[in-house]
Amino acid sequence: MPLVKRTPAPAAHQESPPQDIEEGLRSPEPGCRRQAAHACASRPDAIPLLSDSLRVETEPAVRQAILTALVGIGGDDAVRAIVPCLRSDDAGIRTGALDALRALSADIEPWLPSLLADPDADVRVLSTELARGMPADRATLHLCRMLERESHPNACAAALDVLAEVGTREAVPALRRLAARFAGEPFVVFAASVAIARIEGTKG
Repeated sequence: MPLVKRTPAPAAHQESPPQDIEEGLRSPEPGCRRQAAHACASRPDAIPLLSDSLRVETEPAVRQAILTALVGIGGDDAVRAIVPCLRSDDAGIRTGALDALRALSADIEPWLPSLLADPDADVRVLSTELARGMPADRATLHLCRMLERESHPNACAAALDVLAEVGTREAVPALRRLAARFAGEPFVVFAASVAIARIEGTKG
């Protein structure tokens, strides 16, 4: 279940927001930073402050409050603030960012082609999950374009897992070409065959 939802901040955190948001986000007290983040949830002008704080914040609860505020604001600038977290070495940060980007599904599609072509295979693997919540035809289009050029077996497997759930019949030719190209990687061939079987068996 996603950790970050596109919902307003809890009322308890809105009762006494800091007088100065910037000062609050820089406070040494995690509770103050968290309140300041919640107070930004309806302020697009606060995105630069939230983005700066997200880069340096080490307290998980505050980080989640910042991500929740960015999701509440939404839009391209909020996505731009979150995407760099997908490159973090910290699994908790990557997971939080992925949940936040899933919650921004209406804003993420323009970013997906570049994320699915990222030089970092781990980013490509994570980004396949962002397609899972899209309309099936759009998810199929983006993931099949990725698979036509993808060289990393794990990234292929991640895309195949999503396509097995949401892919349309238009994916089948690309999946067959992928299986032929990765004939020496049995698990990719198997995953492609599973995806094809599910698509042909359950999709109109």
